[in-house]
Amino acid sequence: MSNFIEINPVKELDAVVSAPPSKAFTLRALFISALADNESRLANPLIAQDQVHAINALKAFDIPVSVSPEQNFVSVSGCSGKLTAPSGEIFVGNSGVTARFLASFAALAQGKTSVSGDERMYSRPIGKLLSALEQLGVVSSSNQGFPPYSICGPSFSGGHAFLSGDESSQFFSSILLSAPYAEKDVSLECSASLLSKPYIDLTIDSMKSFGVKAENQDYKNFFVQAGQNYSSRNYSIEGDYSSAGYFFAAAAVTGGKLSVKNLNPESVQGDKIFLEILSDMGCKTVFEDNAVKIEAGKKLSAVEVDLSSCPDIVPTAAVVAAFASGTSVFRNISHLKFKESNRLEAPVFELRKMGIQAEFGEDFIKVRGGNPKPALIETYNDHRIAMAFSVAGLAVSGTRISNPSCVKKSFPGFFESFNKLGGEEK
Repeated sequence: MSNFIEINPVKELDAVVSAPPSKAFTLRALFISALADNESRLANPLIAQDQVHAINALKAFDIPVSVSPEQNFVSVSGCSGKLTAPSGEIFVGNSGVTARFLASFAALAQGKTSVSGDERMYSRPIGKLLSALEQLGVVSSSNQGFPPYSICGPSFSGGHAFLSGDESSQFFSSILLSAPYAEKDVSLECSASLLSKPYIDLTIDSMKSFGVKAENQDYKNFFVQAGQNYSSRNYSIEGDYSSAGYFFAAAAVTGGKLSVKNLNPESVQGDKIFLEILSDMGCKTVFEDNAVKIEAGKKLSAVEVDLSSCPDIVPTAAVVAAFASGTSVFRNISHLKFKESNRLEAPVFELRKMGIQAEFGEDFIKVRGGNPKPALIETYNDHRIAMAFSVAGLAVSGTRISNPSCVKKSFPGFFESFNKLGGEEK
């Protein structure tokens, strides 16, 4: 792709698209399968940049992983929790999930594991996770609480640890996923209000699917009994509500309608709440078998909503708010500054380019709806900024998206699917 694309607007949107496989479920299934007792086959996986980093990391631990794009599955031969540290450094790019899941995973391995990433990764915190792991016996070192970091193992003794929930739920998921193979039972006590709670549900659901029970006591205390083992299995990855959100938003801003297939109506994915938000803004949403239909209302209304549990939809929600009547407020999102870009700042800066009044604070974004104007959107190498503002381009002629290839991080086929809406890029 070129350095930017220009999005063609769409009139009378009426389309059918399919949601890509879940990014979060795929990553969890990869790490769980690696610890399981035999070979697992993961059907309908997402193979994007984060998954490639995770697969390469698992291979570095001598875990056999085979990707079959033609048959749409990944096979992983588990090690029953017996790992040997890689001989070289593991590079994870800007995959925060991979970096954080590896910290606990590496604590089970014999030897020293070193993990590095790209420049942005070095400003994404991991210190609180390492501190909790140290309470559980793990020996680690880092760059003052940021990557690169190292883990010496096997050192996952288990026990009780305090862990703050105010930065990332990924810290909790990391420990929970590897906890069954600790020497002793593992209990985690959340010492501050836990953000992104649905991702913990997703982690526990994934563990259960492979035969391990993790207890959740009101998101304040978590417990995993030692001695449990993941059982290999055939596992199908469900569709991704985070990625589907761009299509939901497309219907909202264009006044159109569409159906998004490959979505589980009973999913525990937190970003499913975006449908409720859009309903409050004036859209009509209907769940069907393995699909969601959405139709825009005559006009969009502003909302005020707590998005602490679903940070990934904030940029998309902010873009939709730019087309609504009134001022929308998205609260309790301080953790957005630690994402692939500073997502408190980035959506606001780009909306201002489009002539929209917007502001951010320590834990909120405010957007006053209006008439967005065309602009060249800076994406900050952040896939979610690129995709969210591509949606704006469906309603605003002349919108251009810089560095469009950054969508490969989570949705490599985004623009191919986007074209089916009629919004072909130039």
